[in-house]
Amino acid sequence: MLSDALQFVKRSDDWVATTVIGGVLALLFFLIVPLFILQGYFVRAMRTAAEGEDAAPSFTDWGGLLVDGLKLFAVTLVWSLVAIIPTTIFAVLFAVGTFSVTQVTTQPGAVPAQPDPGLNIGLLLLTAVGGLLVFGLSLLVAYFVPAAGANFALEGRFSAGFDVRTIFSGAFTSEYAIAWLLAIVVSAVLGTIGSFLSIILVGVFILFYVQVTTYYLWARGYTDGLAKKSAV
Repeated sequence: MLSDALQFVKRSDDWVATTVIGGVLALLFFLIVPLFILQGYFVRAMRTAAEGEDAAPSFTDWGGLLVDGLKLFAVTLVWSLVAIIPTTIFAVLFAVGTFSVTQVTTQPGAVPAQPDPGLNIGLLLLTAVGGLLVFGLSLLVAYFVPAAGANFALEGRFSAGFDVRTIFSGAFTSEYAIAWLLAIVVSAVLGTIGSFLSIILVGVFILFYVQVTTYYLWARGYTDGLAKKSAV
């Protein structure tokens, strides 16, 4: 799977033009529209990979790419709320707790009072539990969001990005788990190289290549997992 993923872009007849266009769109991300078009291309790449094609698609039907990119963004955003909302709540509670400790342990115009051990311990527990909760939820979101995106790309329906039963079915497979881990390795190794070379712009095109590779891995792992479960 990893070998096919790394060759996915290069097997395309116009892979140089595709890489250049992808890199330029990434450079123009601040204009917003190019960013959504790029996301739409990733949807098309996932769909191509899910259908068993061995070559990356080209940049065509730009309007369709824009629409798909907006849909993928919405799917990602909604799933991310699972981590964003608890994180926001934790941040507010932590801020309130810190403020309360500060108010109790200091007296305006006087020598600072002795800290209240109970409040300090409570704040430490809040920090530890909240931190673990945020980390755990963020990890879950990072694991399931690609599966949700892959299901949306595979089905072609926006609602498919929220078909929890099907998404969980594909995500809870060894095929998807392995692909997800491989995507992390590719991002860590090649992504680091691309980030370093971004200072001379070359890295931007490498990063596009890396992104397409990771989306390929997610889609193939997800669809292979679903296919294996269906065959049982």
